[in-house]
Amino acid sequence: MANDKLPTIECSANGPYIVKGLAALSNSKGNQLPVKEAMALCRCGGSANKPFCDGTHKKNGFSDERLSNRTPDRRDSYVGKGITIHDNRGICAHAGACTDGLPEVWRSKREPWIDPDAAEAQAIIDTIKQCPSGALSYTVDNVEHRDQAREPAILVSKNGPYRVTGAVELKGTRWGQGASREHYTLCRCGGSKNKPFCDGTHWYIKFRDNKN
Repeated sequence: MANDKLPTIECSANGPYIVKGLAALSNSKGNQLPVKEAMALCRCGGSANKPFCDGTHKKNGFSDERLSNRTPDRRDSYVGKGITIHDNRGICAHAGACTDGLPEVWRSKREPWIDPDAAEAQAIIDTIKQCPSGALSYTVDNVEHRDQAREPAILVSKNGPYRVTGAVELKGTRWGQGASREHYTLCRCGGSKNKPFCDGTHWYIKFRDNKN
């Protein structure tokens, strides 16, 4: 980057994400969205001008509270012959890249639910790199790989969270065990139990944003 100072995101109390210094904001339709040096992105789910805040959080009772009945913050490691997979269900956004991409490795409704020997290591690595939340990482030859080298950007995903990449600094937030700071997903439906992070609640409440 020409400017070595990374963009920042700050979670305002019971209000929007305040994003500063970000140059790349896009949506799931491939459109580049207008940016300002400082801008407010909706996280209550109610703005009529998504992804930007229009003040609806002041009317709909939005709370940024992190609930006690959220999925526990715990990282588990699944050791295979050539690769170890690390997984924290507590910060998973349930995007499905793992279960859809390699269902023989990420086995829904089976225990243990991850089998690191069920596919070639490179296929597992390629799948983990598609995880937007930072819940997954891997270790090969005693070296853990968690992050990628990308420019700072935010993608407004289809009917889902903000997908943040490129080590955008998220201020004042408690991170999950083993969480990536290079990529993570932020709730924008207003319903996550693990705010500010997405926990997949948008699927269950049928959150919709036809514009983005």
